[in-house]
Amino acid sequence: MVKVPNIVVEPPGPKAKAIIELDTIYLATSTKAAPIAVDRAEGSLVWDVDGNTFLDFASGVAVLNLGHSHPAVVKAIRKQTEKFIHFAGTDYYYDVQSKMAERICSISNVPGKKRVFLSNSGTESNEAALKLARWSTQRKLFISFIGGFHGRTLGSLALTASKSVQQERYFPSMPGVTHLPFAYCYRCPYQLEYPSCEIWCAKVLEELHFQDYLPAEEVAAMFMEPMQGEGGYIVPPMEFVQMMHATCKRHGILFVDDEVQAGMGRTGRMWAMEHHGVAPDIMCSAKALGSGIPIGATVFRSELDWGKKGSHSNTFGGNAVACASALATIDVIEKERLLSQAERKGRHLRKRLEEMMEKYELIGDVRGLGLMQAAEFVKDRRTKEPACKERDEVEELCYKRGLIAIGCGRSGIRIIPPLNISMELLDSGLDVLEGVIRDTNRGR
Repeated sequence: MVKVPNIVVEPPGPKAKAIIELDTIYLATSTKAAPIAVDRAEGSLVWDVDGNTFLDFASGVAVLNLGHSHPAVVKAIRKQTEKFIHFAGTDYYYDVQSKMAERICSISNVPGKKRVFLSNSGTESNEAALKLARWSTQRKLFISFIGGFHGRTLGSLALTASKSVQQERYFPSMPGVTHLPFAYCYRCPYQLEYPSCEIWCAKVLEELHFQDYLPAEEVAAMFMEPMQGEGGYIVPPMEFVQMMHATCKRHGILFVDDEVQAGMGRTGRMWAMEHHGVAPDIMCSAKALGSGIPIGATVFRSELDWGKKGSHSNTFGGNAVACASALATIDVIEKERLLSQAERKGRHLRKRLEEMMEKYELIGDVRGLGLMQAAEFVKDRRTKEPACKERDEVEELCYKRGLIAIGCGRSGIRIIPPLNISMELLDSGLDVLEGVIRDTNRGR
């Protein structure tokens, strides 16, 4: 058996460099994380064009919860493409779209009777939620959180607050969004400590904002990630989420659950909001929903529906191939019991990370749920100064040693392998990660 990971040519090799050069000439500047040029991929493994074998702890940025090219998903895609690929599901009807709508509604965490709007991405699913909230409440204002990421189109970008570069030169985006501090207990913006803080970050909405400048009766919706993704894999206390949800209910504000990154079993529950015991009015999904085929879904209480043709639509939403892929994805999650796998392997992952934190001062905090975990690096545990340079070094050393990992927050590294990764490969990847952290910690 070939050792995994297995680096035979230091990446990027000559073939990868040729691809990167062409990419640099013709593709718009983007968010490329590492110079890895993939040739093929299967399960938790990726082979690049120069013959290197990588272990994937990024899962296509939380898209490939079933791993690369799961046979059941590939079969469903192939079967659908042989029938037809596209027929504008917003204008016409076909079986696979109707079945997908029924299925996503049946497994969603939105209570009661519900409907779904299908789109192509996470940002589109949040855009649909924005428009639906405005339409159904006839209110114009919104609340989201510092550190939150909801997309990059100008509507969803107005909700996003995870990196200043994402906002640079785009003002004005959609007006009317108030950003509140998130319950980031490791770096409390109020300089308080949990639980003696009595969850002031939740109380502040009614006791300060609604009193002084934000009319609650004009707020259409609150957008919240059950666990912040791009912002640093921050898990809020359950009380924070429940208190915010209760405040929304008191004032007729819709509660929108953004499950784009945390959903589809990633945290050990189908939807991460289930950990907080809260049921949203609207739920947004994408990323892992289609196992790599672009699809987004906005599930909502039926009474919120537009009810008027043309109020919101698109061309590719509910694409037949995407729906077939999503249906197969849900089947695999249920049949292979991936929720329990994510929970069990997540406990092992957390144990390994906590052991690393005991050994290496570079790690200031570890956190997460299921197989959605992160380590945050600091220069000094007392001051908690972010170790941004060291985090970048960890990310670079990881890919050079055959582990694909990607950053989050100011100085964190996220660990999000496929939910069906074997324990052997999980430990192999964690061994590489620990070696990288050890060497980076030593070289500070």
